[in-house]
Amino acid sequence: MNFVFLSPHFPPNYYQFCVHLRQLGVNVLGMADAQFDSLRPELRSALTEYYRVSDMHNYDELLRALGHFTHRYGKLDRIDSQNEYWLESEARLRTDFNITGLRIPDLPKIKQKSEMKRIFNKTGVITARGVIARDLQSARQFIEEVGYPVIAKPDIGVGANKTYKLQNDRDFKRFFAEKPPIDYFMEEFIEGTIITFDGLTDRAGEPVFSSSLEYCGGVMEAVNEDTDFYYYTVRKIPADLEKAGRKTLRAFGVRERFFHFEFFRKPDGSLVGLEVNIRPPGGLTMDMFNYANDIDMYREWANIVVNNRFQAKYSRPYYCGYIGRKTNKRYVLGHEQVLSRYPDHLVHHQPIEGVFSAALGNYGYLVRSPDLDEVLQISHEVLEKLP
Repeated sequence: MNFVFLSPHFPPNYYQFCVHLRQLGVNVLGMADAQFDSLRPELRSALTEYYRVSDMHNYDELLRALGHFTHRYGKLDRIDSQNEYWLESEARLRTDFNITGLRIPDLPKIKQKSEMKRIFNKTGVITARGVIARDLQSARQFIEEVGYPVIAKPDIGVGANKTYKLQNDRDFKRFFAEKPPIDYFMEEFIEGTIITFDGLTDRAGEPVFSSSLEYCGGVMEAVNEDTDFYYYTVRKIPADLEKAGRKTLRAFGVRERFFHFEFFRKPDGSLVGLEVNIRPPGGLTMDMFNYANDIDMYREWANIVVNNRFQAKYSRPYYCGYIGRKTNKRYVLGHEQVLSRYPDHLVHHQPIEGVFSAALGNYGYLVRSPDLDEVLQISHEVLEKLP
């Protein structure tokens, strides 16, 4: 099998996908704009060949790279990055080279928030009311219908970047004066906790692994208001969330891919569909799945790609929490104190790359316990700030 992996060095933990593909006998063909010598040794060893382009946004260069790989190795079987940023490039390349996976016609439903909402609604999953706000008149009419606050976000966008919470007419006017010249999707504000349905499907679209995250705060607030952010995996997925998540899986036709579906849990207990991502959850979440279950999801994904088999047994014996700290804040516990205070619970820690740090902080800690109260208590203690 010939597998082209775009940007195999970033996010940093994703090199492990390449390592396990190579161990299963795959020709792993890396393509990125980084110097080969800058790649970590494990990644360099896993790559059959590395093609460096000067600009990953230059589609002609990507075409030439795949043409080179085809000439040397024959038919290309897969291309991926596991990164939402490159979804469109991957789809174009799959279309042009007739490679299995998501192609250009599949993009609207997984990139446009307005189209996601339409498909959500077809499955019977309730969503927040929303509209594409192309002009002042349509946006004003929508606000008159739902009232403040409202959320405005790019109809096609990644993460919480360029997302606004409009609480009054002043915010509304400023938004239209400053917003980029792209379509924005405006939706009513939903009070609730963000929870997710995550996992991996086989070639038939059946989930072979599933999990769920609960966020203690919002990603938008962490980015826009510079708040701390932590979240954790749960041990038991609520029945209504699993039902809604599986409906969403079928509606979006997710095959041989990770998925990350976001929902609001309202104070009255009901679910509201928020967003669909056909990729792994971001940051260190893949590692959280591993620590929560004592498995290796990087290896299991490679096994699905090569053999369409998921061999790990998992029972979610632990809650696993991510705790992110920011360098511009002063915390009661220093880094060394955090390491020494929780030796039985702290399973991993590392600096967080700059592009993720606005939401996830500059340094991340992973803790686990069979007891959720322990994970929450440690999170609060690690994030406690000096007066």
